[in-house]
Amino acid sequence: MAGIYTVTAVNSYLGNLFREDFLLRRIRVRGEVSNVKYHSSGHLYFTLKDAGGTLSAVMFASQRKGLSFRMREGQKVIADGSVEVYERGGVYQLYATKIEEEGRGDLYAAFLKRKAELEEMGMFSGVYKQEIPALVNTLGIVTAPTGAAIQDIINVSTRRNPYIRLVLYPALVQGEHAAESIVRGIQALDAYGVDAMIVGRGGGSIEDLWAFNEEAVARAIFACRTPLISAVGHETDFTIADFVADLRAPTPSAAAELAVTDMGRFLSELRQYRERLLGALRQKLDSERTAVREAELRLRVRTPGHRIRERRSETEALRLRLLNVMQEKQSAVRHRFQRNTDRLEALSPLRRLTGGFAYIQDSSSRAVQAAAELHRGEHISLRFSDGSIEAVTASDPKPL
Repeated sequence: MAGIYTVTAVNSYLGNLFREDFLLRRIRVRGEVSNVKYHSSGHLYFTLKDAGGTLSAVMFASQRKGLSFRMREGQKVIADGSVEVYERGGVYQLYATKIEEEGRGDLYAAFLKRKAELEEMGMFSGVYKQEIPALVNTLGIVTAPTGAAIQDIINVSTRRNPYIRLVLYPALVQGEHAAESIVRGIQALDAYGVDAMIVGRGGGSIEDLWAFNEEAVARAIFACRTPLISAVGHETDFTIADFVADLRAPTPSAAAELAVTDMGRFLSELRQYRERLLGALRQKLDSERTAVREAELRLRVRTPGHRIRERRSETEALRLRLLNVMQEKQSAVRHRFQRNTDRLEALSPLRRLTGGFAYIQDSSSRAVQAAAELHRGEHISLRFSDGSIEAVTASDPKPL
């Protein structure tokens, strides 16, 4: 009799069977996508279905490199992975490691072939790329007249520049006649004379975006004289139009950001440039005024009148210096003369005649130094400080 098993044991047993099964551990499953959920953790949950049943599936965040497009409801895909039991829930599901759109292999091969051919012709060369104008006044748009793409472009463009003029060519962007419609739109707006152009649409499968891989669209973009931005699909979507265009934007919103100048920032920068320019002009004017004043001073120094005034000033200074020297010399001479006069007067015999003294000379005009040199009856001359008299001695000398 069989034993009794726990739920965990049963689920574990089934899990081992699934893991060891040659078919289930590496399998490719074709089906239609439903119940798509992009979880905040990065995991992708979805269901694959066909007319006969459904299969739950998950692609973990670590495997998301195996998905090159955004999955949507009703999309037909081929998923690679393994079918295993989720033991805690007791259910089996597909653990996907790679997902591709059904039929994408053939389309992708055609895409690569056409891309190589056009690249060899030089249509992707940077030599032919035009710069997007710094200030776009009129922006041409080739896209569907309804949908998120045109609304995103309008919203972003008018937010960045309320004065922008938008010209829409309503084109088919999907289906049999889409490529022809896109070509007519590019040619019409190029002839109209817009400043720049956005050509694109929202995201989709490779089949949905195929019109932008057509050679006719690539040649129309290459021949366009107007700077052109491609904005096809999501950030991970690449079309041949992206390689030929002057600039590729990951989304229509990003294309509007690239094409339309932020007028608020532009005006702010313009005011800053104006202030810098005025400051530079003021500085230049101040510098030139200083140079003119210095030149005027140099010219004044070199004029005859200035030189005459300089010479007059120099002459007057010399005259004053000479006058000072002469006055100093005269003062010194007077002082020396007075000093010598005082000395002479101090030594003068006449000075000694004051106070009752007299200078005596005999009849031969010799100075009489002593009384013994005279005799009675001898004529003598007596000089006083205020005059002289003649006299005759009345007696011979007598001792004191």
